[in-house]
Amino acid sequence: MEVSPLRQVRKEKGAKKTKWVFKLKFGVTWKAIKKASSCTTKLNRFHLTCASSMKQLSLVRVQAEEAVKPIQHAHTKKKASHHVTKSLLSLLQLPYTASDFIDWGDLMTPTKSPKENISTQWREIHGLHNWDNLLDPLHPWLRREIIKYGEFAQATYDGFDFDPLSEFCGSCRYNRHKLFEELGLTNHGYEVTKYIYAMSHVDVPSWFERSHLGETWSNDSNWMGYVAVSNDEESERIGRRDIVMAWRGTIAPTEWFTDLKAMLERIGDGKIKVQHGFCSIYKSKRESTRYNKLSASEQVMEEVNRLIKFYKAKGEEISFTITGHSLGGALALLNAYEAATSIPGLPISVISFGAPRVGNLAFKEKLDEMGVKTLRIVVKQDIVPKFPGFIFNNILHKLNFVTKKFNWVYRHVGSQLELDMFMSPYLKRESDLIGSHNLEIYLHLLDGFLSKQRKFRWNARRDVALVNKSTDMLIEELRIPKFWYQLPYKGLVLNKHGRWVKPSREPEDIPCPLSVASENELH
Repeated sequence: MEVSPLRQVRKEKGAKKTKWVFKLKFGVTWKAIKKASSCTTKLNRFHLTCASSMKQLSLVRVQAEEAVKPIQHAHTKKKASHHVTKSLLSLLQLPYTASDFIDWGDLMTPTKSPKENISTQWREIHGLHNWDNLLDPLHPWLRREIIKYGEFAQATYDGFDFDPLSEFCGSCRYNRHKLFEELGLTNHGYEVTKYIYAMSHVDVPSWFERSHLGETWSNDSNWMGYVAVSNDEESERIGRRDIVMAWRGTIAPTEWFTDLKAMLERIGDGKIKVQHGFCSIYKSKRESTRYNKLSASEQVMEEVNRLIKFYKAKGEEISFTITGHSLGGALALLNAYEAATSIPGLPISVISFGAPRVGNLAFKEKLDEMGVKTLRIVVKQDIVPKFPGFIFNNILHKLNFVTKKFNWVYRHVGSQLELDMFMSPYLKRESDLIGSHNLEIYLHLLDGFLSKQRKFRWNARRDVALVNKSTDMLIEELRIPKFWYQLPYKGLVLNKHGRWVKPSREPEDIPCPLSVASENELH
């Protein structure tokens, strides 16, 4: 249950001065805190830098700065030191100010929430009852698990080589043993077991990255994600051995979706149909290629079956969780459909972010019938979840009593958690189609979401600066540079001869078809 750090702000009029008394959540007065700190601090050090936007925070609104007179002892008028101010900020647990992004050493607020043991309730958290009564208000255990899988999806962007002048453009910058270490994800307790590649020459818009150079690591494939599995410690915490497939999506959301052909393609028997382009990426292969002699579909299922066989032999309970953002969310649904079809009885859940529609009504009903649990996280201002069929489907939605059984209409699958960009006091109050689709913004909004009726969570833990990794969406008062996530010197290094050059990759980080085959061995 949410507890405001300031339960009450009241004004007591004295004979000569106006006295402000702050009652904290444990009944401690402001006067007591002053005495404990043995210093004086001007109250205007604690005003919320984000000005009017901070009205959105879930706490009692502090009066305007000019109305609050600084509190001082009679014997001193010196300004408190930075470290004492920071200590009191931590004690009060106030929201971010610009000074929160200065490194104060041990006084910095942790960016991670505590890990709870969910071993007895993991099935409910993974949608046993379709997340009834867990989404609004959002259960804190569920929030943490969703963010975990979202960070797995974000790793497919952070580890990807987008540089068109690199001979390795379209690959992962790190080998699978280093990926989580390089990206700071080792604390989640998972190990990457296999990289997945997809054909880049398929009949879709510009969804893939290609090098502008002649000779490259591959002219036919892109790195599309990875399979990972929970280690022993994490498996004990979450109550089973969790196999994860994280699919890479697309960062630029709108242009290529406007070109997306809404052509449905039949898969399997009966009336089940899915979008043609998504299916092409998932199923395409060619014997002459280095990395796609097997399709992305075959690579994933081969690895999942191998892991299931290994851990079942040890008598362990196993789940398969599939995550992805944007295009990755669409591929996650196709992956879930195939896994549920070929491995009946396996608990399968999909956690997607900003994902488009994938198939028709028959596809949706078949996933429900097979017990696949899907949770779609969407942002209200994001246009991508409205595709394919943005205009057409909206018209048909108004005629739902007539069209709800039409099999040629695209349908979303599963349960939905909708977020609103305007609920965050840290984001600019403007519409940005690209920014609203950014996965880091999704994770930021998730971390602050309590319920649709409540304001942004005042004690959200996730680092706000991550929003501006590849956007310019944070308010300027926070002084976080836009698009700050990039290689130093844009990838150039100074060699021993004093020249700035493109560095070569470490041998173990160079994609190699032989390493794909060798990943069939358990480590």
